[in-house]
Amino acid sequence: MDNMRRFETINDYNVFNNNETLHPLVSVVDLSKANPRQGSKMYFGFYTIFLKDVKCGDLVYGRHTYDYQKGTLVFLAPGQVAGVNSNGETYQPKGYALVFHPDFIHGTSLGKHIQDYTFFGYQSNEALHLSERERKIVLDCFSKIEYELQHAIDKHSRTLIVDNIELFLNYCIRFYDRQFITRDNVSQGILERFENLLNEYFESDKPQNDGLPSVASCAGELNLSAGYFGDLVKKETGKTAQEYIQAKVIDVAKEKIFNVNKSVSEIAYELGFKYPQHFTRLFRQKTGMTPNEYRNLN
Repeated sequence: MDNMRRFETINDYNVFNNNETLHPLVSVVDLSKANPRQGSKMYFGFYTIFLKDVKCGDLVYGRHTYDYQKGTLVFLAPGQVAGVNSNGETYQPKGYALVFHPDFIHGTSLGKHIQDYTFFGYQSNEALHLSERERKIVLDCFSKIEYELQHAIDKHSRTLIVDNIELFLNYCIRFYDRQFITRDNVSQGILERFENLLNEYFESDKPQNDGLPSVASCAGELNLSAGYFGDLVKKETGKTAQEYIQAKVIDVAKEKIFNVNKSVSEIAYELGFKYPQHFTRLFRQKTGMTPNEYRNLN
């Protein structure tokens, strides 16, 4: 899978999959029309959403098995690379791909908040696994977009296509919320590991050497993308991952402050703060008092 295929335009990708280009900036690609091929890496210069239309086995997380693989959605932002490893064997692609160029949504409501759809930053192992009912909703959205592409282009075409893309993406937010909930054991397991990770971090010398733990570093330790990890923590706790880390820092700090033999500056360095005043500022922000005021109060 060392070879790289580059798709800079929608037409490039349509030609590769034997699909007609009805619009230069957006397409619903029927992957079953493509020729059989071997796996390769692929670069996309546009937004790409794959719908795997076949059931390829139950998804397993740890000891838990889930059956939401009747349809699987994978999201790629422009500039990202995806790959299929077929171990040198030829396979027939199946399913659909919704592709649209950033230029198509510029100046629209969707263009202004496309960054809010954080799942474009997820990794492929954090794909959205659809129930049969959800899959039908996705296909209905694709069908409406395809209808507009087949229709003679008029002054309403772009608005209707963009609105249907936005509707589809909003459904995906709902479906991801459902995925976090229905995989509660998985989510709880990740949160438990996150808590343990923070406890071990602050019990070690890492804060003095490496500074405060970041969301990205914690996500990496848990083998998750920062986006998926952040969204999962927010859904489960109501806090952002950064707020969760800060709460842990304050909790550890309160315990250390009771040791009157250590100055506030020493405690700040032990927690990983480069400058003590940054620690004091965060502590006041979270508790309403300075570390010394908290120490005197208790």
